[in-house]
Amino acid sequence: MLHVVGIKNCSTVKKALNWLETNGISFTFQDVKKNPLTDEEVLDLVKKLSMQTVLNKRGTKWKSLNLNADQLSDQELFDLLVTHQTMIKRPVLVNDGAVMVGFDEEAYKAFLEIED
Repeated sequence: MLHVVGIKNCSTVKKALNWLETNGISFTFQDVKKNPLTDEEVLDLVKKLSMQTVLNKRGTKWKSLNLNADQLSDQELFDLLVTHQTMIKRPVLVNDGAVMVGFDEEAYKAFLEIED
């Protein structure tokens, strides 16, 4: 079953969840503010997608911490992601081990193998 990870009040997550519901796609939802990912789950995302894809440097948490990714090691960035999971780009879709981030209707159709 499709598993969606994000933050319930995020506008992009809301769009994605609405799109999934409208298209009759069953899913489970995990709000990382209430139920954070484990270290292993964050590591799995980074391994499958890359740190650059997973890390949201445009979000309020990243900005509030006043960080420079070029001055941080991959381990430091990983530790930040585990501690501040709101810095994970969202939504994250996990389907049979495959993972994607963000919201794009056409990409969702391809990812979920939906015919037009």
